[in-house]
Amino acid sequence: MFKRLPGDEARNLVSTTPDTAVVFQPAVVRTPAIITLVIYLYRFLIALVRTIWRHPVATAVPTALGFTWYQYGWPLAASLFGIVTLSLTSWAYLDRASFARLVGWRLLAWWRLMSVYQRHWQSVMDVSGLGKRVNGRVYLPRLVRVQCDGWADRITVRMLRGQAVKDWSDRIDNLAHGFGVTSCRVALIKGGRLLLIFPRRDPLATPIPALPVPEEPTVGPVEIGKQEDGRPLRLKVHGTHVLIAGATGAGKGSFLWDTIRGLLPAIRAGLAQVWALDPKLMELSFGRELFQGRYAADPADCADLLDEAVSVMQKRAARFAGLQRTHVPTIEDPFVLVLVDEVAFLTAYQPDKQLRQRISAALATLATQGRSVGVGVMAALQDPRKEVMNIRNLFPDKIALRLDESEQVDMVLGDGARDRGALADHISPIPEQGAGVAYMRLETSPEPIRVRAAYVSDTDIRAMVAQFGEAA
Repeated sequence: MFKRLPGDEARNLVSTTPDTAVVFQPAVVRTPAIITLVIYLYRFLIALVRTIWRHPVATAVPTALGFTWYQYGWPLAASLFGIVTLSLTSWAYLDRASFARLVGWRLLAWWRLMSVYQRHWQSVMDVSGLGKRVNGRVYLPRLVRVQCDGWADRITVRMLRGQAVKDWSDRIDNLAHGFGVTSCRVALIKGGRLLLIFPRRDPLATPIPALPVPEEPTVGPVEIGKQEDGRPLRLKVHGTHVLIAGATGAGKGSFLWDTIRGLLPAIRAGLAQVWALDPKLMELSFGRELFQGRYAADPADCADLLDEAVSVMQKRAARFAGLQRTHVPTIEDPFVLVLVDEVAFLTAYQPDKQLRQRISAALATLATQGRSVGVGVMAALQDPRKEVMNIRNLFPDKIALRLDESEQVDMVLGDGARDRGALADHISPIPEQGAGVAYMRLETSPEPIRVRAAYVSDTDIRAMVAQFGEAA
């Protein structure tokens, strides 16, 4: 082998000692200093252009002040700085919302980028396993942009080629603790790009009092609370079916009563009806006067009421056939919402097998055929297992309140929901902190959103009955 190498190259590649094996050393190619300087200068210019493009205000202000100081002296620069500071302070005091939108959140995003994310990006990527080393070269996902609002940081990331969303969703705990926050959520923007959401505070930590009854009759979406980003939570009930799952004391009643509260003007106007099935006799019985006599608690009566709803649905379908494909609420054909509290008692725990089969068949019929003719189902249960609720996939919109096990999250919201940040099993069991807090996955959006429903107290229900019970 060595005879084929010219000169003394074998000496440079091989070192031998009496007590060791042959060790091959890679050849070292010395790069001229001028090439190294050119490479570093090129990288600096690219970083400078990128910084100016992404943060024009943050770079323009110190540049202008430095130019003024150099050209006209420090007194003028200090005066200019004072005028700018006073103007921004006055703006923030007079119109906080516009200042935050145009200046405040941008400055916070720049600060968080420099002090948190860019500073710890490489170490977090390496430790979490999202960065890769190939042949001694380090490959890191690219931090594209940081955006801030009142409650969270939103980080746009370009994944490495060959990475999948699951690679990131499996490491949400690593990312959260690596950047000093309590949780992280992952959402796909488009091929190769992800959105990481890091909440800085919890805007849903305090209970929400009952919302005012709408002035105008509407069948939805009805406002029932607020979302984590501060926007109102409006739940669609007309033209869909809603499944609500949560452990005892999680706040399922809040979603039921908020929906009823939002439909009260439509009920009084004759555009909507709420049919209530209350096998526990504890939740919906408190306002039975609002249901126009369509209230059932005994399992046999519940089966009869469901059969009546199926009959209404089938008659409408026969009349609408060939004439219309969507339902428009009228006094003759009002929107019918079938509320079922603790549906598992009727579909799984009911000892009468024949009655159980009747109820299950009626619910399945309504869930598959009802929404196009104006008959919707809202069902609440504690145990989301398939053997307890075997028609849960027939509900387009799903809500998961506090659950006992992590596996139950995907049972309710669909596969992968918990990996994307729907930590329903981590919701606080303390009523003041966690009751009514839920993750909601809608038919129109596969990403779960964190929400909290307003709390409708017994006093609020009595007031609802007093105001709308007679008219209903």
